[in-house]
Amino acid sequence: MKYVLSAALLAALFTGPVAAQTFPTKPVRMVAGFGTGGGTDTLSRVLSRKLADVWPQSMVVENRPGADGSIATELVARAPADGYTLVMVTNAHTITPFQRKLAYDPVRDFAPVTLAGSNPQLLLLHPSLPAKTLKELIALARSRPNEMAFASSGTGTAPYLTMELLKSITGMKLTHVPYKGSGPAVIDLVGGHVQLMFGAVSTTLGQLQNGRLRAIAISSPQRWPALPDVPTVAESGVPGFESSTWYGVLAPAGTPAAIVNKLYADMAAVIHTPDTRKHLMDLGISPLANTPREFAEVIRNDMARWGKLIRSLEK
Repeated sequence: MKYVLSAALLAALFTGPVAAQTFPTKPVRMVAGFGTGGGTDTLSRVLSRKLADVWPQSMVVENRPGADGSIATELVARAPADGYTLVMVTNAHTITPFQRKLAYDPVRDFAPVTLAGSNPQLLLLHPSLPAKTLKELIALARSRPNEMAFASSGTGTAPYLTMELLKSITGMKLTHVPYKGSGPAVIDLVGGHVQLMFGAVSTTLGQLQNGRLRAIAISSPQRWPALPDVPTVAESGVPGFESSTWYGVLAPAGTPAAIVNKLYADMAAVIHTPDTRKHLMDLGISPLANTPREFAEVIRNDMARWGKLIRSLEK
């Protein structure tokens, strides 16, 4: 019995601080829950390229799209807890548990590594809409209940819930028109078939620059550097309002804390290099690199906020 116990203690020691000193000793797999070209894929590949300068091993990005990212997340929930299989999730991780039955627990089955970045959303209007500010939009919507239509990338998605959150606070009454993705939604907004929507900076900046759309507010806590004249929703009369699409890295639950901390430290270091920060900002992604503890708190708070909103919409 003493021999077995000693072996177990030695194994625990090796998978803790000692293993972290040499981690990684083989390629690390980053599973992205969405297809190529999106924010999760883009950020995963940026990390992969930058970590190649730091690690003796590579990070291999594997796309497993489907079910709002839950296919990839379930795969990683069942992976060995050794730090070599990770998943890049979005805040869909905190939304889908309230929309469908999942084969994993979004909190208990994972070890948060870092909240790597976020993609703020712009409140976009078709130029024909007379409102120039959020206050004017609220007044217009209240005077014309359900006459104006807002687009989204789909019912239950972050842009949809962001608009529903704003509606619940301001009392606006709008008609929802869901689309299969943000691309078709933006096309119809440009064409005037719908009047407004929340859209990511990264996918709508070009339409703003050519005047086909107008942005009256942004959902992040601070103004976006490339759009200094666009105020935040909070400073436009809705104090405390914030809603962004975030991207974070999770490891399977039970991954040794020393390995998690090593992953976080290395990822934070490359995210905060000036060239990486500029590259991500140019892509419309705000670099963050929050600690594992901070990321865990974001997950808990988001689940409480979106869960409450989704339950109210189901009544």
